[in-house]
Amino acid sequence: MNTTPQFHAIRVGGMSCASCVGRVQKALAAVPGVRDATVNLATETARVEAEAPLALETLLAAVGKAGYDARPAGAAMPDDAPPATAAAIVRGWLHGSNDGRAVLLAALLSVPLAVPMLLQPLGLHWMPSPWLQLLLATPVQLLFGARFYRAGWHALRAGAGNMDLLVALGTSAAYGLSVYQLLAGGAHLYFEASAVVITLVLLGKWLEARAKRQATSAIRALQSLRPASARIRRADGDVDVPVAAVLPGDLVVVRPGERFAVDGEIAEGSSHVDEALITGESLPVPRGPGERVTGGAINGEGVLLVRTTATGAETTLERIIRLVEDAQAARAPVQHLVDRISAVFVPVVLVLAALTLAGWWFASGDLERATINAVAVLVISCPCALGLATPAAIMAGTGVAARHGILIKDAAALETAHGLTAVVFDKTGTLTQGRPVLAALRAHGIDEDTLLALAAALQRGSEHALARAVLAAAHERGIAVPAAQAITALPGRGLSARADGRDLVLGTARLMAERSIALGGLAAQADLLEQAGHTVSLLADAGTRTPLGLLAFADPPKATARAAVARLHDQGIRTAMLTGDNAGSAQIVAKATGIDTVAASLLPADKSAYIAQLKSGGLRVAMVGDGINDAPALAAADVGIAMATGTDVAMQAAGITLMRGDPALVADAIDISRRTFAKIRQNLFWAFVYNLAGIPLAAMGLLSPVVAGGAMALSSVSVLANALLLRRWRPSVAPAPRGAD
Repeated sequence: MNTTPQFHAIRVGGMSCASCVGRVQKALAAVPGVRDATVNLATETARVEAEAPLALETLLAAVGKAGYDARPAGAAMPDDAPPATAAAIVRGWLHGSNDGRAVLLAALLSVPLAVPMLLQPLGLHWMPSPWLQLLLATPVQLLFGARFYRAGWHALRAGAGNMDLLVALGTSAAYGLSVYQLLAGGAHLYFEASAVVITLVLLGKWLEARAKRQATSAIRALQSLRPASARIRRADGDVDVPVAAVLPGDLVVVRPGERFAVDGEIAEGSSHVDEALITGESLPVPRGPGERVTGGAINGEGVLLVRTTATGAETTLERIIRLVEDAQAARAPVQHLVDRISAVFVPVVLVLAALTLAGWWFASGDLERATINAVAVLVISCPCALGLATPAAIMAGTGVAARHGILIKDAAALETAHGLTAVVFDKTGTLTQGRPVLAALRAHGIDEDTLLALAAALQRGSEHALARAVLAAAHERGIAVPAAQAITALPGRGLSARADGRDLVLGTARLMAERSIALGGLAAQADLLEQAGHTVSLLADAGTRTPLGLLAFADPPKATARAAVARLHDQGIRTAMLTGDNAGSAQIVAKATGIDTVAASLLPADKSAYIAQLKSGGLRVAMVGDGINDAPALAAADVGIAMATGTDVAMQAAGITLMRGDPALVADAIDISRRTFAKIRQNLFWAFVYNLAGIPLAAMGLLSPVVAGGAMALSSVSVLANALLLRRWRPSVAPAPRGAD
């Protein structure tokens, strides 16, 4: 029996490489009732889909048993804030805190050990006494290196390996060999190798932590938009209350310069609203009575009274934050390859290190040299960069896209979008302004006012763009609109209802044909208007099968539509437009925008069938739409792209949501996808190159442990730095929004 899935978000501390990700994922997947588990090294989070009910404590215990620190999402980790006492500081270092003070102290102790190595090429020979070397290296090895022992031990207990195990084994071998040589009176000590490697690895982890915080800056920027309180208008005056206490329907007073605390509709007042960090819109937009505003946006010069429509987790801002968090925590399909490699990587490295030790010892009889070369193999092989390559790029790409009004729901959509070869648009509200006006009326057997009144009766309460145009025209003429009953939507064709004692249908010529209603002379008039680019709706009495008239609407293309289509062509992408409107209206819009292919008079099922046909022809297809009738096509496409100015159903069916109703963002979404996937490929290439080139060099004795440690730390930092270059991306047309990096 199917059950409603339950989702849990967990913070995971102590992960250091791709092998750790695999262990945590395996531990979570082994919990009875877990359907799927996704672990992200860069965000240090796990997302679990389980069969309800499954206690969060069970999942936390599984991660803890695997050797990692697990806490509920939102809970503080040990290194989230600097500890206050000396004892707390030491505990943090032992448990792997990325405290910069640990790096600094380890460096101060390691520098005297490393200086002789740096001076030797200059002909200067100076070396601290052996016992001073031991005194300097021991706290680095046993205190600052304790995190590697602790995590490596947990890995061994779980029958797996990770980066910490490699560092612990390598530095322990160098340190132990040095202690043995010191006690035996030997001349060669390698304390600098163990101490400097640990210091470099700690430095790399600290730089990684800083880079991760930069990569998640988009989330923090969005979270900072949440006001803590709201001013509610009561009968006895205005009162400030916590945002959590605001209920739908409450009237919220928003003064100039304040952020909107809730989603709502303006009841009184007019102003300009800055929605830059939510929609990417670079300039404030005018808002007045009846128009919607979004929590987190900034009010301009006027005092507004806003009727609350959504609070808390249901606000647009909170949904945006959840979408970005989910996308950053998700794994791209390419990551599965990395996971498979990581599962066998550490055991293979341990075997290679053992072979290096045995080979050099057998060939040269020099155990010291054999040990040092084996240590270099262990240190250079740490798979940190491999684990960070994909999630770091996804974090940076989805974060910068969100800042510019492009919400990427999951990593799969991000990866798929880079290879798109065709983009299919809906027409109304997507390529056109979506605010059609009533351009002409043609009555048949009744007067125009009656025709408009009956059409408005059927459209009352509808959010469709044509319905709003009809109601606006009736209001302008001062026409009384009768009540309608039994209103029934007929997807892709129109609607039916009973009004003024008649059974009425309003919609397309196709609907009239289905109801066997002969249009007579209205058919020729409808054809002429459609050829002129108008959308035509026909009204008829279904009971008597008599046509009552037609209504013609004009909906011009959006100002950026032609440039948006041209950019897609420049990207090598074919374009098409699908619409339920007539062919004449569709051809006019297609000619104005430069669309390659047009299909008109389509039902929702026809649109999804058209998408399937394109896919069967070998194309990778994106569908762009904004209405309920676009949802099947959005779901059928390789990537669905929804306009946030449309319906929630469309946004739920899409993998990418555009927070502004601007078709130019489609090309921008594809561009950031291509750039992000390019970064993933670059990161994976360099991560593999470090290991594939470094391991043989270390095994041949051409890399010292110190150089290997520096290269390993550099690999992780370079992968993150390369991913963070994505934060410089900007949309091609719109100026950068204020507050963005």
